[in-house]
Amino acid sequence: MSMQHLHIRNARLIDPRNGVDEQLDLFIADGRIAAIGRPATDFAAQRTIDAAGMIVCPGLVDLSARLGGIEPELGAAVAGGVTSLACPPDSKPLLDEPGLVERLVRRSDTLGLARVYPIGALTQQLAGERLAEMNSLARAGCIAFSQAKQAIVDTQLLLRAMQYAATFGYAVRLRPQDDFLAREGVAHDGEVASRLGLTGIPVAAETVATATALQLAAHTGVRLHLSRLSSAAAIELIRQARCAGMPVTCDVAVHHLHLSEMDIGYFDSNARFDPPLRSASDRDALRAAVAEGLAAICSDHTPVDADGKQLPFAEALPGATGLELLLPLTLLWARQTKLPLAVALARVTSDPATILGLDAGSLTVGGPADVCLFDPEESWCVTPEALRSQGKHTPFLGYEVSGRVRMTLVGGRIVFAA
Repeated sequence: MSMQHLHIRNARLIDPRNGVDEQLDLFIADGRIAAIGRPATDFAAQRTIDAAGMIVCPGLVDLSARLGGIEPELGAAVAGGVTSLACPPDSKPLLDEPGLVERLVRRSDTLGLARVYPIGALTQQLAGERLAEMNSLARAGCIAFSQAKQAIVDTQLLLRAMQYAATFGYAVRLRPQDDFLAREGVAHDGEVASRLGLTGIPVAAETVATATALQLAAHTGVRLHLSRLSSAAAIELIRQARCAGMPVTCDVAVHHLHLSEMDIGYFDSNARFDPPLRSASDRDALRAAVAEGLAAICSDHTPVDADGKQLPFAEALPGATGLELLLPLTLLWARQTKLPLAVALARVTSDPATILGLDAGSLTVGGPADVCLFDPEESWCVTPEALRSQGKHTPFLGYEVSGRVRMTLVGGRIVFAA
C-alpha cells in the first residue's frame, strides 16, 4: 500500500524514548511522523484511523531473527509489530560475502515489509579460522559482525577481530559459549538433565566465554554486544563491567524470561534451545536484569520445520518461532512483574534501536513512521494455524496470550492490518 497522510486518533500513545505515555493523536505524512497531538495547519488527512482502546507505539526492533524463507518470515515480523530486525550471519544464505548481503538487502527492500539489517560474519564461513572481509561486508550493508552460534576457539584470532573492528568503528556481537565446556551438551547442567539422562551444558560455559570477551573488549575498546544471555552469573559479569564503565550491552531471548529447565518436561523438543533453558533462579535473574534496563529483549526467532523438531530431544534442532510472540510475551512479563508498560516496551523498541545504532524505536517528529498499533487486552491462542512464520514450533503452543497487533506501518505504509 502506498504512503498516505494518516491521522491515528483516540489511541494511548506510548513512546518510551521521548517519555510519552498519554492519549494523543498521531499524524503521518510522506513516510514520517508529521506531528503528535495537533497537526500542522496545512495537514490534510487522506485516511483517519480510529484506534480507541488501542495502544500506538514505535514499531518493535528485534535484535536477532533468522530468516529462512524471507517473505513469510518478514510477513510474520510485521504481523507481530516488528518493523526492524537484525538478521544473524547464520541465516540462509550465510552472510560472509558482500554479494549475498546485497542480495538479502535488495530482496527485503523489494518486499517492503520489515526493515532488515544484516549482521555480517566475523570470520569466513563462520569457521573461526580467517577474518571475514569486514570492510566489504559493511559497504554491502552489514551493521555489525558476529559469529552467531559458532565460537572462535582461537582467542588470538578473536583479539585480532576485535582490534580490526575497533579500528573501523564496527560493533562485534558474540553469543558467549565455551565450545569445550558445552561439548555435546543439549540442556542445562542441572537436575532435569540428570534425571532425563541428557548431556548438560554448565553455566561456566557461558561465564568463561563472557569473561574472555569482556577482557578482550576492554583491551581493544571495541563496541561489544553479548547476545542471548541465559544465566544469572553471566548477567552479574555484565553488571560489573558496566559499573566499571565499559559500554558493553546485552540481550535476553524472550522465552528465557518465561521458561526454565523444568519446561523440558518429558523430552519436549519444542523446549530445546541454544543456549538452553536454565534454572528457575537464572530465569528470575534475567527477568530482573531486563526490568532494570541492563539487558534488552530479542525474539531469537529461529524457524524450525517438523523434520528438525520431531526427533529425540538430543537430536532435535534448537530454536523456535518468536517474531509473532515477542510483543505478547513481553506484555505478559510486564504484567507478571508489575512493570509500567512504557518501560517494558522500551526493551523491544528504543533499547534495541540504540544498541544497533538505528534511527528507529521512537515516534519522534520528523523520524520514520514505523508504527505498531495493538490491542493490549485482546487474547488469542498460540496455535500453528495462528502463526504466519514457516516455523510452527514453539514451547508456547496452546498458551492463551494477550496483545494482538491490529496494524503495522513501515515508513508510513500500512504493511499489515488484522
